[in-house]
Amino acid sequence: MIWLCPLILFVLGLSLIYSCKKDEDSSGTVTDSDGNIYTTITIDTLIWMVENLKTTKYSDGTSIPLVTDNDEWKALTTPGYCWYNNDISNKDTYGALYNFHVVGPYLNGNKNICPTGWYVPDFYEWYTLINKFGQNEVGGILKEVGTTHWTSPNEGATNESGFTALPGGNRSGYEGTFYGIGTSCAWWASGGNTYYEDSWYFGVSYNATYMNMNNITWKNGCYVRCVKKK
Repeated sequence: MIWLCPLILFVLGLSLIYSCKKDEDSSGTVTDSDGNIYTTITIDTLIWMVENLKTTKYSDGTSIPLVTDNDEWKALTTPGYCWYNNDISNKDTYGALYNFHVVGPYLNGNKNICPTGWYVPDFYEWYTLINKFGQNEVGGILKEVGTTHWTSPNEGATNESGFTALPGGNRSGYEGTFYGIGTSCAWWASGGNTYYEDSWYFGVSYNATYMNMNNITWKNGCYVRCVKKK
């Protein structure tokens, strides 16, 4: 048995080193092209931004057009962003609303809206998040607790995930009008259907514990959460 001791000590040493080693990406920050700094959190194999993206530039520094007029917004077939209700005071809390032409590389000249090394999660990565926490509970687990931002009752909100979803609302792709602040939020998934010109969104609501997901027109204004593989 004496010959096993060095091996046991070696294994125990490795375990101690591994357990003490800090995962540098498990809780940290990332900076976008505008210099905005975001807190990050690791959920399984992905590192997520804890705040919605608020950049006005792609990762290569190219500016994204700001579009405030409702008629211009609903007619867009090119990238555009805005702040909710065209009020820049909503930037720090809720981030920017983007149409899908900003998000889809095949629609914007192969540009990345996320910081270098980060990207917009696809349908399956969002759905993995749902499966982790459960379809009926995931919305509450993602939402910020309380009614500072959310309209009462903010059903089932625990924010156990640390995702801290806020009700920033959205912008209609058909009317160009804003809706839903205080009650809902929706994020783009990458991908998209070029035939129907729509893409998946995933969203949460003040009066539900589940997560909504559906297809909407590329012209809609939704938020973005960037991710990075762990």
